[in-house]
Amino acid sequence: MKLAIVAFYGLALGLLAVGLRELLTGFEENRCSMTYMFEYPEYRRVALPRRVARLYPAYGLYLYGEGVYAQETRALKLTGAPVLFLPGNAGSYKQARSLGSVALRKAENIEGGVHFNVFTVDFNEELVALYGGSLLRQTHFLHESIKAILRLYKHVKTPPQSVVLVGHSMGGVVARALFTLPRFNTNLVSLIITQASPHLAPVLALDPYLLDFYSAVRQKWVNQAKKLRNVTVLSVGGGYRDYQVRSGLISLPCPPGDPNKLSLVATAVPRTWVSTDHLSIVWCKELVLATVRSFFDLIDPETRQFTANPEKKMAVLNHHFIRHPVRMVGETQDTSVSIVDSPEAWSEVNTLRLAYSTPKEGQVKYFMFALSSRRKAYSHFYCRSNNLEMTSWVYGCVHKNSSSCVHAVDLSMGTELLPPYKVLILSLSDLSSVTHLVVSASNINGRQFMVECEWQRQESQTVSLPVPHVLSFGLTVSDVSVNSSGLLHTIKLQHFHQVYQAFRITVSSQCKVHKDRMSNVYRINVPWFREDSLTTVSVPSVTEISGMLHTSRPDNTSGVLLQLHTAPNCQYKVSVRTSLPKVLGQILRFCGPMVPVYTAVTLLLACGGQLSYILASRRAAEMSQVVGKGLQPHKVNLPVYILHTLLSCSCFQEVWSTLYLPPMDALPPTSPDEGVVPIEEWPHLLSPLLYIFGAAVAYWGSTLLRLIIRLISLLLAPLHRPSVSRDCGTLRLRTQLLVSVCLTVVGGMSCGALAVFAAFLFHLYRVLKLQMTVRSLSHMLNLAPRQRKEAENGTVDVEPLSKSKECNGAPLLSECALQEVRDDLQLHLCLSALFTLPLMLIAPSLIHWSRNLRYSTQLDPDPCWLLFVPLIIVYVLLINCNTLKLSGSKLLPLTSCLPLPLSIAMVTFSPLHLYRVTYFLLAALVPLASCCLL
Repeated sequence: MKLAIVAFYGLALGLLAVGLRELLTGFEENRCSMTYMFEYPEYRRVALPRRVARLYPAYGLYLYGEGVYAQETRALKLTGAPVLFLPGNAGSYKQARSLGSVALRKAENIEGGVHFNVFTVDFNEELVALYGGSLLRQTHFLHESIKAILRLYKHVKTPPQSVVLVGHSMGGVVARALFTLPRFNTNLVSLIITQASPHLAPVLALDPYLLDFYSAVRQKWVNQAKKLRNVTVLSVGGGYRDYQVRSGLISLPCPPGDPNKLSLVATAVPRTWVSTDHLSIVWCKELVLATVRSFFDLIDPETRQFTANPEKKMAVLNHHFIRHPVRMVGETQDTSVSIVDSPEAWSEVNTLRLAYSTPKEGQVKYFMFALSSRRKAYSHFYCRSNNLEMTSWVYGCVHKNSSSCVHAVDLSMGTELLPPYKVLILSLSDLSSVTHLVVSASNINGRQFMVECEWQRQESQTVSLPVPHVLSFGLTVSDVSVNSSGLLHTIKLQHFHQVYQAFRITVSSQCKVHKDRMSNVYRINVPWFREDSLTTVSVPSVTEISGMLHTSRPDNTSGVLLQLHTAPNCQYKVSVRTSLPKVLGQILRFCGPMVPVYTAVTLLLACGGQLSYILASRRAAEMSQVVGKGLQPHKVNLPVYILHTLLSCSCFQEVWSTLYLPPMDALPPTSPDEGVVPIEEWPHLLSPLLYIFGAAVAYWGSTLLRLIIRLISLLLAPLHRPSVSRDCGTLRLRTQLLVSVCLTVVGGMSCGALAVFAAFLFHLYRVLKLQMTVRSLSHMLNLAPRQRKEAENGTVDVEPLSKSKECNGAPLLSECALQEVRDDLQLHLCLSALFTLPLMLIAPSLIHWSRNLRYSTQLDPDPCWLLFVPLIIVYVLLINCNTLKLSGSKLLPLTSCLPLPLSIAMVTFSPLHLYRVTYFLLAALVPLASCCLL
C-alpha cells in the first residue's frame, strides 16, 4: 500500500514537473535585439519639495541622460517633451535607459529640435506584486513627481501640459491608479503605455490591500469611462515567454467599445513579431523602436509637445502597434493619382498569376490587371512584394487610354506588413468604380525585389479542420492537404477556442520544381484578441507551431484561423495533434493559484486525519501515511461544485446574500470581455487534477521537511545534551506567557510576520529536540531492547507492543517510551508542515519590511496585524502539545471534524484571495491549541 502511494504521488509530481517545464521553457528562443548605450548613462536626481521628500524618503525622481545631453541638462533647464518611466515589481529606475537612449539617438537624426526628456521614478525596488501596502503610496508619489516635472518647464514659451507615462509591470497599474486620487487633475496625463502590466487581476493576491487597490482602479475606469475617454491607454503583453504575467491579464478592464483603449500582445506588433519575457519587454529593441517612433509621430509640430487630440493619438498607435500601412502617419491621403509614364513601362497581365523579379538596372514598370473579366469568377485580388519601402504600390485605374492608365486612385492603404514582405488583399466587391488594377514594380534606385499577385476565390482557398479533443492525449491527429497553387490559404481550426487547449501544429511543404521563392509565413489569427503569432520559414520545410491561446473566446465569434502565405505550385499538409505537456502548461498558467490552495487543503486534512487517528488509537500515525490520505476530492470538490451549481439559481443567491457570505472565488476571466468577473466552468472541471497537483506538492514537500529536520538535528546533536523525555523542547507556562507577550510587542512595533517567524522557530526547535530524542533513545536501546534479548534466551515471555496498549509508567529506556516520543514527533511534523503555509503567505511583507528598515522600523500597513497575535499564541501553545494530552481532551472529537468543512470553505473562497488560507488554517489551529489546555 505504501509503495502504491509513493508511485501515485511520484507520477503526479512527474506530471506537475512536465507542466512546469513547459510553462517555464516551452516557448521560442529570445529573438529580441539588445539596446545599447553609446555613452555612459547618467541619472540626474530631481529635487522635490521638502514635504514630499519627508513623506517619501525611500523614493526618488531622476532624469536620464547621456554624454553631451547629460551635461546640457545638468541645471534641469529642459525644453523637450516629458516622458516618465515607472518600474514594476522589484524593478529598478535604471530600466529606463533603453527607452531614454533610443529616444535620444533618434532625436539626433531629426531636424527641428524635437526631443524627449525621459524621467524615471525610483520606487526602491519594492515587491508591490506580492505586498500591496505600498501601491497607494507609490501612486501619491507619482502624482507629486508629475507636478514636479511640469514645474521644470515654466521658463518655456509653450510648456507641456501633460506627461506621457510608460509603466512596466505593476508600474502600469500604478499609472492607471493615478485617476483614483481625489485631487488628481486628469489633464496631467493623456497617454499611458504599459508593458506586461496585469490590469485584469493580480497574479497572486497575498494580502487584502492588493485586491482593494485593484478594485478601486477597476471601478474608476469602468464606472467613469466617459470622463476618461480622452485618456489613451495602450497595454502590451509579452506573450508566452512571459510566464510571470500571462498575456491574458494585460487586457484593460474597460467598457467594450472604448476607442481609446488598446490591448495586444507583442507578437502581433508590426515590425516586432517577437515574444518577450517579463524583463526583456523593457529593453527589447524591436518594441522600444515602435514606442519611440510613435512618440515622434505624436509630437505637435507647432508646440513640439505631445498632441492632446485623441483621434491623432489613436491613429498613431494603430499605425505602429496594430496595422502598419505604407503611408506614414500625418501624410495627407491623395485618393486621386495621375500616372504619367511612357507606354513602354506598361504591361497588361492576362494570366491568373504574376511573378516578377526586377532587374539590376533601375527602371519604371507597371502591370495592369483587367477587372471586367474577373469579377464574376473571383472574389479577391492578392498581391505581395518584398520591397518593404513605405511607398504606394497598388492603384485602381479610373481612366485608361489604349496602353496605359491616365488617372488612378491609390489602394495601398490596406497594405499589411509581414516579416518578409508586404501584403495587400483587395475585395473586388469594393472596386465597382475601378476598371483595372495597377501594380507598380518600379525600382528606380536599382534595388531588386519580387512581386507576386494573383486572383483568388476565397471560398475555394478556405478549408475547415476540426481539432482533436483535448483528452485525446496526442494519440489522434487531424490533418488536411492543400493542393491548390494559390498564394494564400486559410484553415479554420474548428472547436479551438479555450485556453486549456494546446496543440502541436505541423506544416510540411513540398515543391515539384526547385527555384528561388519568397519565404512562407504561417500566421495564427485570433479574431477576438490581438494575440496573433507569425512564423517565417523557407520552402520546402517541415515546421512545428504551438497552437495555444492567451484568451478564451468570449462569444460566438469565428474560431481561430491558420493563414498560410504560401509559395505557388507547392503542396502543403497541415497536421494538428493535442500536446499533453502544453495542455499541462496551460492549466498551470491559468489555474496555478489553485495549486497552493489544494496543498493547504491536503495538509489540513492530513492534520485532521492525524487527530482522528489519535482519537481512535491514542497513537500518532506516520506523517507520510496521513498526508498520503489527504487527497479526498470526492469530499472537497463535490460540495464546491454543488454550491457552484446552486448559485446559478436566483433563490439560492438570495439566501447566500442574506447570510452575508462573500461571492465564490473563481479564477480571473480568460476572455477579453471587460465586464464583471464571471465564474467559469472549466477550472471546476479541472479541479480534481489541480487537487492531485496540490496533494503531490504537500506529500513531497512534507517528505523534504522530514529530511531537512533530520539533517539539521544531526548537525545540532553535538551541541545538545542527549534527552530521553517526551517533554524535551517544551516551555513552562511562564515562559510561554513571556514569549507570547514579547513576540506580540515585537510584531506590533516592527512587523507581524517577523513575530510569526520567531514563533515558528520556537516550534521548530521543539521538533528538532524530538527528532534528536528519538535518535538518542534508539541508540540507547541499540535497536534491541533487553526484554527482547531475554525473550530470545527463553527467560521472559514477550507481549508484542500494541498501538492500543497504554505505556503509562513505563521506564525511560523502553520501547514504549520510544514509541511515545515517535508519536509526538509525527504529530509535530504534521503541525510544522501546516505552520509553514502561513509563513510562506506572509513572507513578502517580511521581505518588504527588511528592505525598508533604514527608512522605517515599523511596517505600515501591516497585512498581518489581525492575524499575528492569534498565530503567535497558537504556535506557542502547541509547542507543549503531545498525543497524551490530545487523547484525553474533550474537545478532540469536535476538533478532528473541523478540517473537512474548513477545506471546503478554503476551496470556495480562497483561489482569488490566497491570504484567506491563513484565516482558515487559524480556524483549525485555535481549537487544536485549546485541546492542549482543556
